Amino acid sequence: MTTRLLIIGCGNMGGAMLAGWLAAGEDPLRFAVLDPGLPEAPAGVALYRSADEASGAGHDAVLIGFKPQQLGALGPGLQGLTAGRAVYSLLAGITLEQLAVAFPAATAHVRVMPNLAARINKSPVILAECGLGPEGRVTALALFGALGSAVWLDDEMQFDLVTALAGSGPGFVYRFIDALAGAAVDLGLDEGTAASLALATVEGAAALAAASDVGPATLADRVASPGGMTREGLNVLDENAALRRLLGETLRATRDKGAALSKGS
Repeated sequence: MTTRLLIIGCGNMGGAMLAGWLAAGEDPLRFAVLDPGLPEAPAGVALYRSADEASGAGHDAVLIGFKPQQLGALGPGLQGLTAGRAVYSLLAGITLEQLAVAFPAATAHVRVMPNLAARINKSPVILAECGLGPEGRVTALALFGALGSAVWLDDEMQFDLVTALAGSGPGFVYRFIDALAGAAVDLGLDEGTAASLALATVEGAAALAAASDVGPATLADRVASPGGMTREGLNVLDENAALRRLLGETLRATRDKGAALSKGS
């Protein structure tokens, strides 16, 4: 990675990405952070409290990680930091066109959507861009690929849906783990045992699915012998496509929130 990156707003996601890059062996000197509220930055990473201070960061690209609702208020004060540089944006719902309006002097605008597994280099990272060019696309893919697996999305219209699936998806998985454990507690198992078993079960199932040469639906059927216990439980989830319909509603609501954020609501 040759880019020297200034991270503006290093919250949960920006912090996870920075941790992932450092865990992957990237030089801390290639990163700087602008965040007035961050207590401290990792060793070797410069921390700035204001845009004026950050003007000396020597960066050639910017990663924007504050809340999308803050773009209107914060964008004008960042013009000097983004001019002549590529702008990478974590702002959910904010389109490439909106980024171009907010940062007109930037050389390129890129939407980036990872998830918190970036911290352990296990995140999918979805990218959509305008203005990078072939060399810039290679640089961006290498930069974000270090956090897991980076892919380009050519149809930006699908970005909110992909964000709902791959960006917000871990939240839904965590909720499932919690619900699986909670259901066992409701049926009489102690909380510690239920939580431990639910987490280990999901961890092992995900690892097997990732390593398998067949899809999750086939794996589910392999667990469930005809007339057995697992099949009885799957029948509940499968009746009237109950689980798929619930997740469809979940993804739809998440996707549609991206459109609302784009409109400022």
